[in-house]
Amino acid sequence: MMGLMASDETRTETRTETPTKTPTETRTETTRPATTGEPAGPGARVPGEASQASGTRAWTPWMTRLLVLGIVLAAVNLRPAITSLGALLEEVRDGLGMSGSVAGLLTSVPPLCFAVFGVAAPRLARRFGPGAVVFGGMVAITAGLLIRPYAGGTAGFLAATALALMGIALSNVLMPVIVKRFFPDRVGSMTGLYSMALAFGTSIAAAATVPVTNALGGHWQPGLAVWAVLGAAAALSWIPFVRARKAPSSADSSGTDAPRADAGGRPVEQPPLRITRSRTAWALAVFFGLQATAAYITMGWMAQIFRDAGVSAGTAGLLLAVIMVMGVPLAFVIPRVATRLPHQGPIVLVLGVCGLAGYAGLYFAPAGGAWVWALLLGVSNCAFPLALTMVGMRARTGAGVAQLSAFAQSTGYLISIPGPLLVGVLYQHSGGWGLPIALMSALMVPQIIVGVLAGRDRTVEEEAAR
Repeated sequence: MMGLMASDETRTETRTETPTKTPTETRTETTRPATTGEPAGPGARVPGEASQASGTRAWTPWMTRLLVLGIVLAAVNLRPAITSLGALLEEVRDGLGMSGSVAGLLTSVPPLCFAVFGVAAPRLARRFGPGAVVFGGMVAITAGLLIRPYAGGTAGFLAATALALMGIALSNVLMPVIVKRFFPDRVGSMTGLYSMALAFGTSIAAAATVPVTNALGGHWQPGLAVWAVLGAAAALSWIPFVRARKAPSSADSSGTDAPRADAGGRPVEQPPLRITRSRTAWALAVFFGLQATAAYITMGWMAQIFRDAGVSAGTAGLLLAVIMVMGVPLAFVIPRVATRLPHQGPIVLVLGVCGLAGYAGLYFAPAGGAWVWALLLGVSNCAFPLALTMVGMRARTGAGVAQLSAFAQSTGYLISIPGPLLVGVLYQHSGGWGLPIALMSALMVPQIIVGVLAGRDRTVEEEAAR
């Protein structure tokens, strides 16, 4: 797949080159001023690279392939820090003498860190460039995963976990930005590719952590630390793009980030985008938060729901794996379909109906149709790649995507924090899963409504300017 995309990019470059140039001549920027420092796509000048005597360096096919590889490796690293810990939580608690309340806090730390640290991503990207920030995020993930098993106590474990989650938060926000800037004509396919890689990383860490731990001697420390290898590989792949600089904060009518100029040709600084004025931004933020709520409830409680219904522990784990694995193929398909539609509301509706059907099945016959309910909930959980795709589609400029991504994800993750905790409280006080499942079903209704609103064909720049 990566080779095919790279081949497409190479063909695009060939079509846009001036026929009179020889293959050894340096290609120059033709679609935007040389001072913008931002490429229109993989065929344009690499931003931030030093000028040479003959001009600027050109984006070569191997760099396109390397960027695709970097995006995939970065996406694979966005969840193992969470799911690997879940697989060994009991061993970690025993090893560190962690109280039950602190262990419960760990389930709420990821969305909290995503909300807090994700806000800083656009500012850091403007100052250092998105490539440098993603590289820093991968380094933070690697360091956090290496340090936390050997931190020597609960406080150190939590601090190292927060370091890894900070790297994840920054990369979460900037992945849609990277795709919008470097692959503007392939937003659907590239969003699908990294969404699929993210789902794969989530599933493989959950499934392989215990067997890997047993293979390494049965100690939980190396079983958690081994996932730092993936982070190191991702960091290495981003080194060539560290010098990629920021794009201007405005856009021309073509949707690029070229700066506007006055009558004398001087660039005119545009006012910052007031993202909170956009109804679409708010709808997308709430949609993101509600789908994240469903995802964290699923990861935290779904296996227990099946076990309490009489399903064996091993089968319950497989059912949860089915729910998560469904995201691998669908995360690639859904964004490609979404970008071909003027309105993404129908996809939102289909995913929501699958979720409602799955929850209804859990309520009335949790064990009898367990595999069917797992499949339906797996489809419903694919609202995540759809939300990421709409982030790239609802903003016209790279700067707009950065602001929308930070706003939607930070606000959304804040919204998702109470969900898993509330489910636990309802379960404890009611003594069963009837009320929690009713809550999950009730939350699906507003998710469908705001998703349809977020899927309308408009941009946040247009709404914020009104």
